[in-house]
Amino acid sequence: QVQLVESGGGLVQAGGSLSLSCAASGSIFSINVMGWYRQAPGKQRELVATITSGGNTNYADSVKDRFTLSRAKVRNTAYLYLQMNSLKPEDTAVYHCNVLTTGVGAQYWGQGTQVTVSS
Repeated sequence: QVQLVESGGGLVQAGGSLSLSCAASGSIFSINVMGWYRQAPGKQRELVATITSGGNTNYADSVKDRFTLSRAKVRNTAYLYLQMNSLKPEDTAVYHCNVLTTGVGAQYWGQGTQVTVSS
């Protein structure tokens, strides 16, 4: 089992920046891929960015060159960070942290954090 706690988010004007953090605890040794997904009202949840245990990143085209994903491990907690720059109103959504484990490939989701970008 992996527990995820997200922080960050909030309200920002277009062109501004925000950062999100996700703290993963529990069976973090089993974590393979960590990532952020987002869901805007009336839309399906979509991938924002993912990072593997080897550090390989994958970004949605809509956020490339604006968002930066990184991960770290401190003692028994794995951290995932998303730095979001040059934010646009279309980035408004609930952002969810996600981890995919090795072995059976179980997925875990955070509760979500709201990001609102005003025009």
